[in-house]
Amino acid sequence: MEKHFTRMGDGSPLYLDRKEICSELAEGVSDAVRRGKIPPLSTEEVDYLFEIITSPVNVTSVARGSETVTSSDSGAFKISYQANISMDRATAIQVHEKVLGADSLDLGNIDYSYKAVKAILHDEAKVMENVQLNTVMPVLYGAMPNLGLYTRPDGPVENWSELLPRGKIAEARAAQEEAVELAVKDMSYIAGGMYEAGADGMNFDTCGASGDADVLAALKAIEAIKQKYPGLGIEMGMSGEFILGMHGRLEYMGTRLAGLYPHQQVTVAEKAGVSIFGPVVNTNSNKSFPWNLARAVTFIRACTEAARIPVHVNVGMGVGATPMTPVPPADAVSRASKALIEIGKADGL
Repeated sequence: MEKHFTRMGDGSPLYLDRKEICSELAEGVSDAVRRGKIPPLSTEEVDYLFEIITSPVNVTSVARGSETVTSSDSGAFKISYQANISMDRATAIQVHEKVLGADSLDLGNIDYSYKAVKAILHDEAKVMENVQLNTVMPVLYGAMPNLGLYTRPDGPVENWSELLPRGKIAEARAAQEEAVELAVKDMSYIAGGMYEAGADGMNFDTCGASGDADVLAALKAIEAIKQKYPGLGIEMGMSGEFILGMHGRLEYMGTRLAGLYPHQQVTVAEKAGVSIFGPVVNTNSNKSFPWNLARAVTFIRACTEAARIPVHVNVGMGVGATPMTPVPPADAVSRASKALIEIGKADGL
Protein backbone atom coordinates (compact mmCIF):
# COMPACT_ATOMS: atom_id res chain seq x y z
CA MET A 1 0.00 0.00 0.00
CA GLU A 2 1.02 3.61 -0.57
CA LYS A 3 3.01 5.10 2.29
CA HIS A 4 2.19 8.63 3.44
CA PHE A 5 4.73 10.97 5.01
CA THR A 6 3.95 12.03 8.55
CA ARG A 7 5.87 12.41 11.80
CA MET A 8 6.35 11.14 15.29
CA GLY A 9 5.54 13.28 18.32
CA ASP A 10 9.21 14.26 18.52
CA GLY A 11 9.18 15.54 14.93
CA SER A 12 11.11 12.68 13.35
CA PRO A 13 9.88 11.54 9.89
CA LEU A 14 7.53 8.57 9.67
CA TYR A 15 5.87 6.78 6.75
CA LEU A 16 2.55 5.04 7.34
CA ASP A 17 0.02 3.43 5.00
CA ARG A 18 -3.71 4.13 5.06
CA LYS A 19 -4.52 1.27 7.44
CA GLU A 20 -1.83 2.33 9.90
CA ILE A 21 -2.91 5.97 9.88
CA CYS A 22 -6.55 5.02 10.44
CA SER A 23 -5.51 2.82 13.35
CA GLU A 24 -3.49 5.66 14.89
CA LEU A 25 -6.42 8.08 14.51
CA ALA A 26 -8.84 5.65 16.14
CA GLU A 27 -6.47 5.03 19.07
CA GLY A 28 -5.87 8.76 19.58
CA VAL A 29 -9.58 9.51 19.69
CA SER A 30 -10.16 6.57 22.03
CA ASP A 31 -7.48 7.76 24.46
CA ALA A 32 -9.04 11.22 24.72
CA VAL A 33 -12.53 9.77 25.17
CA ARG A 34 -11.33 7.45 27.93
CA ARG A 35 -9.34 10.05 29.85
CA GLY A 36 -11.67 13.01 29.48
CA LYS A 37 -14.96 11.08 29.46
CA ILE A 38 -15.97 13.07 26.37
CA PRO A 39 -17.73 12.20 23.10
CA PRO A 40 -15.62 10.84 20.22
CA LEU A 41 -15.21 12.49 16.84
CA SER A 42 -17.68 11.43 14.18
CA THR A 43 -16.70 9.11 11.32
CA GLU A 44 -16.82 12.07 8.93
CA GLU A 45 -14.52 14.12 11.16
CA VAL A 46 -12.00 11.27 11.42
CA ASP A 47 -12.11 10.87 7.63
CA TYR A 48 -11.38 14.58 7.24
CA LEU A 49 -8.47 14.25 9.67
CA PHE A 50 -7.09 11.53 7.41
CA GLU A 51 -7.35 13.87 4.41
CA ILE A 52 -5.53 16.64 6.27
CA ILE A 53 -2.72 14.34 7.38
CA THR A 54 -2.22 12.70 3.96
CA SER A 55 -2.41 15.90 1.92
CA PRO A 56 0.54 15.87 -0.55
CA VAL A 57 1.36 19.54 0.03
CA ASN A 58 4.11 20.51 2.44
CA VAL A 59 2.26 23.35 4.23
CA THR A 60 -1.52 23.39 4.30
CA SER A 61 -4.09 25.94 5.46
CA VAL A 62 -7.72 26.37 6.42
CA ALA A 63 -10.46 26.71 3.84
CA ARG A 64 -11.24 30.23 2.71
CA GLY A 65 -13.58 31.81 5.24
CA SER A 66 -12.27 29.72 8.15
CA GLU A 67 -9.38 32.05 8.95
CA THR A 68 -8.94 32.87 12.62
CA VAL A 69 -6.81 35.03 14.89
CA THR A 70 -3.71 34.31 16.93
CA SER A 71 -2.50 35.35 20.35
CA SER A 72 0.91 34.74 21.88
CA ASP A 73 2.73 34.20 25.14
CA SER A 74 6.12 35.89 25.61
CA GLY A 75 5.84 36.92 21.99
CA ALA A 76 8.15 39.89 22.38
CA PHE A 77 11.08 37.52 22.97
CA LYS A 78 10.49 35.13 20.08
CA ILE A 79 12.58 37.05 17.55
CA SER A 80 15.47 37.46 19.97
CA TYR A 81 15.89 33.96 21.37
CA GLN A 82 14.50 31.83 18.52
CA ALA A 83 15.68 33.75 15.46
CA ASN A 84 18.81 34.93 17.31
CA ILE A 85 18.32 38.55 16.27
CA SER A 86 19.33 41.16 18.82
CA MET A 87 16.24 43.28 19.36
CA ASP A 88 14.57 44.90 22.36
CA ARG A 89 11.01 43.98 23.30
CA ALA A 90 9.36 47.20 22.12
CA THR A 91 10.95 46.93 18.67
CA ALA A 92 10.15 43.21 18.42
CA ILE A 93 6.48 43.93 19.04
CA GLN A 94 6.45 46.50 16.23
CA VAL A 95 8.07 43.94 13.90
CA HIS A 96 5.41 41.40 14.83
CA GLU A 97 2.71 43.94 14.00
CA LYS A 98 4.08 45.77 10.97
CA VAL A 99 6.06 42.98 9.29
CA LEU A 100 4.62 39.68 10.46
CA GLY A 101 0.99 40.79 10.80
CA ALA A 102 0.40 39.44 14.30
CA ASP A 103 -3.16 39.80 15.61
CA SER A 104 -2.08 40.41 19.21
CA LEU A 105 0.96 39.95 21.39
CA ASP A 106 2.00 40.04 25.00
CA LEU A 107 4.77 42.07 26.56
CA GLY A 108 6.54 40.25 29.35
CA ASN A 109 9.73 40.40 31.35
CA ILE A 110 12.53 37.96 30.56
CA ASP A 111 11.87 36.39 33.98
CA TYR A 112 8.35 35.51 32.92
CA SER A 113 6.73 35.35 36.39
CA TYR A 114 4.48 37.81 38.22
CA LYS A 115 6.45 37.65 41.47
CA ALA A 116 9.62 38.72 39.68
CA VAL A 117 7.84 41.69 38.09
CA LYS A 118 6.51 43.12 41.35
CA ALA A 119 9.75 44.93 42.24
CA ILE A 120 10.18 46.43 38.76
CA LEU A 121 6.59 47.28 37.91
CA HIS A 122 7.44 50.97 37.36
CA ASP A 123 9.97 50.01 34.66
CA GLU A 124 7.67 47.49 32.99
CA ALA A 125 4.78 49.97 32.98
CA LYS A 126 6.94 52.50 31.13
CA VAL A 127 7.79 49.94 28.44
CA MET A 128 4.08 49.12 28.08
CA GLU A 129 3.23 52.81 27.72
CA ASN A 130 5.83 53.27 24.97
CA VAL A 131 4.65 50.16 23.14
CA GLN A 132 1.05 51.39 23.21
CA LEU A 133 2.14 54.69 21.66
CA ASN A 134 3.72 52.89 18.70
CA THR A 135 1.30 50.06 17.93
CA VAL A 136 -2.30 49.50 16.91
CA MET A 137 -2.85 45.82 17.64
CA PRO A 138 -3.84 44.71 21.17
CA VAL A 139 -0.86 44.27 23.49
CA LEU A 140 -1.34 42.33 26.72
CA TYR A 141 1.05 42.06 29.63
CA GLY A 142 1.93 38.45 30.28
CA ALA A 143 3.59 36.29 32.92
CA MET A 144 3.14 33.04 34.81
CA PRO A 145 1.60 32.73 38.29
CA ASN A 146 4.58 30.43 39.01
CA LEU A 147 3.62 29.64 42.59
CA GLY A 148 6.89 27.82 43.14
CA LEU A 149 8.73 31.14 43.41
CA TYR A 150 6.97 31.80 46.70
CA THR A 151 8.77 28.87 48.37
CA ARG A 152 11.99 29.07 50.31
CA PRO A 153 14.79 30.04 49.80
CA ASP A 154 13.47 32.52 47.20
CA GLY A 155 10.11 33.10 48.86
CA PRO A 156 8.54 33.22 52.33
CA VAL A 157 6.67 29.89 52.51
CA GLU A 158 7.84 26.32 52.98
CA ASN A 159 8.45 24.24 49.87
CA TRP A 160 5.61 21.71 49.46
CA SER A 161 7.73 19.68 47.03
CA GLU A 162 10.08 19.01 49.94
CA LEU A 163 7.33 18.56 52.53
CA LEU A 164 5.28 16.02 50.55
CA PRO A 165 8.03 13.36 50.23
CA ARG A 166 8.51 13.59 53.99
CA GLY A 167 4.85 12.82 54.57
CA LYS A 168 4.01 16.31 55.86
CA ILE A 169 0.75 16.54 53.92
CA ALA A 170 -1.03 19.09 56.11
CA GLU A 171 2.02 21.36 56.17
CA ALA A 172 2.39 21.12 52.39
CA ARG A 173 -1.25 22.05 51.86
CA ALA A 174 -0.98 24.98 54.28
CA ALA A 175 2.11 26.27 52.46
CA GLN A 176 0.30 26.19 49.13
CA GLU A 177 -2.71 28.00 50.54
CA GLU A 178 -0.44 30.72 51.94
CA ALA A 179 1.34 31.05 48.61
CA VAL A 180 -1.99 31.46 46.81
CA GLU A 181 -2.91 34.53 48.84
CA LEU A 182 0.51 36.12 48.30
CA ALA A 183 0.36 35.48 44.55
CA VAL A 184 -3.14 36.92 44.23
CA LYS A 185 -1.98 40.18 45.80
CA ASP A 186 1.03 40.40 43.48
CA MET A 187 -0.92 39.63 40.30
CA SER A 188 -3.67 42.10 41.19
CA TYR A 189 -1.09 44.80 41.95
CA ILE A 190 0.70 44.28 38.62
CA ALA A 191 -2.58 44.27 36.69
CA GLY A 192 -3.44 47.64 38.23
CA GLY A 193 -0.12 49.12 37.14
CA MET A 194 -0.51 47.79 33.62
CA TYR A 195 -4.07 49.06 33.39
CA GLU A 196 -2.82 52.54 34.24
CA ALA A 197 -0.06 52.17 31.62
CA GLY A 198 -2.63 51.45 28.90
CA ALA A 199 -2.36 47.68 28.54
CA ASP A 200 -5.15 46.14 26.47
CA GLY A 201 -5.30 43.14 28.76
CA MET A 202 -3.45 40.64 30.91
CA ASN A 203 -2.16 37.22 29.96
CA PHE A 204 -2.01 34.60 32.72
CA ASP A 205 0.22 32.03 31.10
CA THR A 206 1.16 28.43 31.97
CA CYS A 207 -1.42 28.27 34.76
CA GLY A 208 -1.15 25.08 36.76
CA ALA A 209 2.60 24.58 36.40
CA SER A 210 2.73 24.23 40.20
CA GLY A 211 -0.51 22.28 40.42
CA ASP A 212 -4.06 23.10 41.48
CA ALA A 213 -2.96 25.86 43.89
CA ASP A 214 -1.30 27.62 40.95
CA VAL A 215 -4.60 27.55 39.04
CA LEU A 216 -6.55 28.75 42.06
CA ALA A 217 -4.22 31.73 42.46
CA ALA A 218 -4.78 32.71 38.83
CA LEU A 219 -8.56 32.34 39.08
CA LYS A 220 -8.80 34.38 42.28
CA ALA A 221 -6.55 37.10 40.86
CA ILE A 222 -8.57 37.26 37.65
CA GLU A 223 -11.81 37.53 39.63
CA ALA A 224 -10.41 40.42 41.68
CA ILE A 225 -9.01 42.19 38.60
CA LYS A 226 -12.27 41.93 36.66
CA GLN A 227 -14.21 43.35 39.60
CA LYS A 228 -11.92 46.38 39.71
CA TYR A 229 -11.31 46.73 35.96
CA PRO A 230 -14.30 45.12 34.22
CA GLY A 231 -13.20 46.31 30.77
CA LEU A 232 -9.71 44.77 30.95
CA GLY A 233 -9.33 41.68 28.78
CA ILE A 234 -7.92 38.55 30.41
CA GLU A 235 -6.35 35.60 28.60
CA MET A 236 -5.71 32.44 30.61
CA GLY A 237 -3.44 29.77 29.18
CA MET A 238 -2.93 26.41 30.84
CA SER A 239 0.28 24.44 31.44
CA GLY A 240 -1.10 20.95 30.84
CA GLU A 241 -4.16 19.07 29.70
CA PHE A 242 -5.30 18.23 33.24
CA ILE A 243 -4.71 20.03 36.51
CA LEU A 244 -2.24 18.31 38.82
CA GLY A 245 -3.52 17.81 42.36
CA MET A 246 -0.47 18.97 44.31
CA HIS A 247 -2.91 20.05 47.02
CA GLY A 248 -5.85 17.91 45.98
CA ARG A 249 -8.65 19.59 47.91
CA LEU A 250 -8.73 23.10 46.48
CA GLU A 251 -11.99 24.28 44.95
CA TYR A 252 -13.12 27.31 43.00
CA MET A 253 -16.79 28.23 43.31
CA GLY A 254 -17.64 24.70 44.38
CA THR A 255 -15.60 22.90 41.71
CA ARG A 256 -12.60 20.84 42.73
CA LEU A 257 -9.69 21.84 40.52
CA ALA A 258 -7.49 18.74 40.65
CA GLY A 259 -7.98 16.49 37.64
CA LEU A 260 -9.98 18.88 35.46
CA TYR A 261 -9.58 18.50 31.68
CA PRO A 262 -9.94 21.35 29.13
CA HIS A 263 -13.74 21.09 28.73
CA GLN A 264 -14.05 21.42 32.53
CA GLN A 265 -11.30 24.00 32.97
CA VAL A 266 -12.99 26.45 30.60
CA THR A 267 -16.13 26.45 32.77
CA VAL A 268 -14.31 27.61 35.90
CA ALA A 269 -12.32 30.11 33.82
CA GLU A 270 -15.56 31.66 32.62
CA LYS A 271 -16.81 32.01 36.20
CA ALA A 272 -13.66 33.93 37.13
CA GLY A 273 -14.14 36.39 34.28
CA VAL A 274 -11.62 35.10 31.72
CA SER A 275 -12.05 36.64 28.26
CA ILE A 276 -10.02 34.10 26.23
CA PHE A 277 -9.18 30.57 27.35
CA GLY A 278 -6.06 28.74 26.17
CA PRO A 279 -6.41 24.97 26.61
CA VAL A 280 -3.48 22.57 26.38
CA VAL A 281 -3.33 19.00 25.09
CA ASN A 282 0.07 17.47 25.69
CA THR A 283 1.96 15.87 22.80
CA ASN A 284 3.27 12.35 23.43
CA SER A 285 6.66 12.26 21.69
CA ASN A 286 6.58 8.43 21.62
CA LYS A 287 3.37 8.40 19.60
CA SER A 288 2.74 9.35 15.98
CA PHE A 289 1.52 12.74 14.77
CA PRO A 290 -1.82 11.21 13.61
CA TRP A 291 -2.35 9.75 17.09
CA ASN A 292 -1.53 13.05 18.78
CA LEU A 293 -3.64 15.10 16.38
CA ALA A 294 -6.73 12.91 16.72
CA ARG A 295 -6.40 13.05 20.49
CA ALA A 296 -5.90 16.82 20.60
CA VAL A 297 -8.82 17.55 18.29
CA THR A 298 -11.12 15.31 20.36
CA PHE A 299 -10.23 17.18 23.55
CA ILE A 300 -10.51 20.61 21.94
CA ARG A 301 -13.83 19.83 20.28
CA ALA A 302 -15.26 19.01 23.72
CA CYS A 303 -13.74 22.21 25.12
CA THR A 304 -15.17 24.52 22.44
CA GLU A 305 -18.59 22.91 22.75
CA ALA A 306 -18.57 23.58 26.51
CA ALA A 307 -17.19 27.12 26.18
CA ARG A 308 -19.10 30.38 26.05
CA ILE A 309 -15.92 32.42 25.60
CA PRO A 310 -13.33 32.30 22.79
CA VAL A 311 -10.92 29.38 22.89
CA HIS A 312 -7.33 29.90 21.68
CA VAL A 313 -5.65 26.50 21.58
CA ASN A 314 -2.01 26.24 22.61
CA VAL A 315 -0.02 24.96 19.62
CA GLY A 316 3.55 25.59 20.67
CA MET A 317 6.18 22.87 20.74
CA GLY A 318 4.93 19.86 22.65
CA VAL A 319 1.26 20.88 22.86
CA GLY A 320 -1.75 20.86 20.55
CA ALA A 321 -0.32 17.91 18.56
CA THR A 322 2.73 20.03 17.66
CA PRO A 323 5.89 17.89 17.78
CA MET A 324 8.13 18.26 20.80
CA THR A 325 11.13 19.87 19.15
CA PRO A 326 12.68 23.37 19.45
CA VAL A 327 11.72 24.30 15.89
CA PRO A 328 8.46 22.46 15.06
CA PRO A 329 8.15 21.43 11.38
CA ALA A 330 5.77 23.57 9.34
CA ASP A 331 4.02 20.56 7.77
CA ALA A 332 2.92 19.31 11.20
CA VAL A 333 2.13 22.74 12.66
CA SER A 334 -0.03 23.75 9.68
CA ARG A 335 -1.94 20.47 9.73
CA ALA A 336 -2.52 20.73 13.47
CA SER A 337 -3.72 24.31 13.08
CA LYS A 338 -6.12 23.42 10.27
CA ALA A 339 -7.60 20.46 12.15
CA LEU A 340 -7.98 22.33 15.44
CA ILE A 341 -9.79 25.18 13.69
CA GLU A 342 -11.97 23.31 11.20
CA ILE A 343 -12.76 20.20 13.26
CA GLY A 344 -11.99 21.32 16.80
CA LYS A 345 -13.81 24.64 16.16
CA ALA A 346 -11.11 26.70 17.88
CA ASP A 347 -11.67 30.46 17.85
CA GLY A 348 -7.95 31.16 17.67
CA LEU A 349 -4.49 29.74 18.19
